Amino acid sequence: MSYQMLDKKVLQSVKDVAHKLRIHSITSTQAAKSGHPTSCASLAEIMAVLFFQTMRLNLKHPRDPSSDRLVLSKGHAAPILYAAWAEAGLFPVEELRNLRKVDSDLEGHPTPRLNFIDVGTGSLGQGIAIAAGMAYVGKYLDKAEYRTYVIVGDGESAEGAVWESLHFAAQYSLDNLCVIFDINKMGPNDMAMEMEVYRERLDAFGFNTLTVDGHDIDELNKGFHNAANCKDKPTAILARTTKGKDFLAVEGCEELHGQPLGKKAEAAIQHLQFLISNPNVRLSPKKMGKCGRAPEVNITNIMLCVPPNYRLGDSVATRLAYGTALAKIAADNPRVIALDADTKNSTYADKMRNAFPERFIECFIAQQNLVGVAVGATCRRRTVAFVSTHATFFTRAYDQIRMGAISNTNVNFAGSHCGCSIGEDGPSQMGLEDIALFRSIPGSTVFYPTDAVSAERAVELAANTKGVCFIRTTYPSTRVIYNNDEVFAVGRAKIVRQKPSDEVLLIGAGVTLYECLEAAERLEEDCITARVLDPFTVKPLDVSLIVTHGRLCKGRVVVVEDHYQQGGLGEAVLSALADQRNFVVKHLYVPTVPRSGPAAVLLDMFGISSRSIYKATMCIMKK
Repeated sequence: MSYQMLDKKVLQSVKDVAHKLRIHSITSTQAAKSGHPTSCASLAEIMAVLFFQTMRLNLKHPRDPSSDRLVLSKGHAAPILYAAWAEAGLFPVEELRNLRKVDSDLEGHPTPRLNFIDVGTGSLGQGIAIAAGMAYVGKYLDKAEYRTYVIVGDGESAEGAVWESLHFAAQYSLDNLCVIFDINKMGPNDMAMEMEVYRERLDAFGFNTLTVDGHDIDELNKGFHNAANCKDKPTAILARTTKGKDFLAVEGCEELHGQPLGKKAEAAIQHLQFLISNPNVRLSPKKMGKCGRAPEVNITNIMLCVPPNYRLGDSVATRLAYGTALAKIAADNPRVIALDADTKNSTYADKMRNAFPERFIECFIAQQNLVGVAVGATCRRRTVAFVSTHATFFTRAYDQIRMGAISNTNVNFAGSHCGCSIGEDGPSQMGLEDIALFRSIPGSTVFYPTDAVSAERAVELAANTKGVCFIRTTYPSTRVIYNNDEVFAVGRAKIVRQKPSDEVLLIGAGVTLYECLEAAERLEEDCITARVLDPFTVKPLDVSLIVTHGRLCKGRVVVVEDHYQQGGLGEAVLSALADQRNFVVKHLYVPTVPRSGPAAVLLDMFGISSRSIYKATMCIMKK
């Protein structure tokens, strides 16, 4: 389809709107006494063309699954994004003066408190991954016509995560994705050279790369037209822009980055008003077509297609049960997807790939992109996503997980190879801080299943639980201790061994629960009976059950975990008992960086074996 240049009247109207967006960026940041108006100014024409010539939007329902998406990765330019939605008619422009006020949802950086924002942004380098997740779902699952746009600052392109995401987008031929680089920081002498470097890199990554004047309406419009008609490649638009463009006495001034114009605001506004031909100009976004719409989906009440099927005493790794359950819930609901970081044969996510290859997304060894893609894929409730890798590798994507929580994401994470029980692979592969990581995420749920039955039920529950969910799975096989019809619930623990004469409560999870059971057997030989509790979820913790049974055991509690001291199961129990009287708690944990060795040897060496639990119990009995 050939490009038709804009009519002069339309061209002027879009220019006028761009200047109005600049004025709004000044007035809103002046009212807030903070913000980034010069970073907004470089985006004015880009925003005007996107909103009033390119994107198809539904102003009555901004998160309509069939409408185009826009991710502002450079979230500090939020004022101009808000201004564009206001000029489009979503809300009164007068509200822009409430920017950054505590009682306004127009926050300093975008968050989904606003009904036109899909994800929180502002922690730079993450927007492309999220947009790629949206685009992947649009192309391969929804098979719809909506397009995804993401605006990236040139400064944030120094983030390695940006290039992880660019590689992913090209790998999967996301031709419904357009990445816009706002290149506004370079001086006149090196601009041409630097633009060529950007172009060469993006060409090498497999992009359809276009270089445009980011302040030329017609060039931008032509670029977006080109992107919409390019097949089998994502498009990158390299927009040469100027920070503080058309701000009188401010344009190109680096010193005013990240602050309102102050005394220079009035002159800048007057100059912009002079540049506007029609102060009353009003444009409307394109409406969505009736064809190529996203299908209606239902992602509620997801169940295992068949219940767990194990025999008591079978030896099965919970990571294996995770993969089995993943394939089962995928069979129940066509919107369940799995993403993995090239660890699928050890996390057992390959069970999903083998059963439903069209819903398995290989994200390679790029964990930051892995998490970002999953966050994007779940936006507008299009999918139920399960992300798996070794538990320890989620630490490098902590910021993406944190921002996911700010975005109200419902992504589920499964971390295998936790603790020193993985054995000979050594400490670089041992997840020993993962519970702390996920417990610290607001609104999160942390599952720690002990056997195959509870692992399958954890997957089923996570699929139906709001917020970030983490399922901690173990490397070694563990004995099945629950019947297949055992009922599990979030925040409900299980008592797996008890007698009326119990004098101490042992709490373990995963491999340490079995160490607790073994220690209880040995203690009974010395005429001390111990009760054993499996928490199932570390967050929320079943405080009521722990307090009740702790009191029945004379206030004596031993907690043992294959995790570092800080932030794990032990500290969760200690916090729960902090306001209770007459409790004595002994906490066993991995005290230092472990080493390679057989799992049983390491559990004993680092003080979390049944022998260590026995000794700790004998000690606590004397108090």
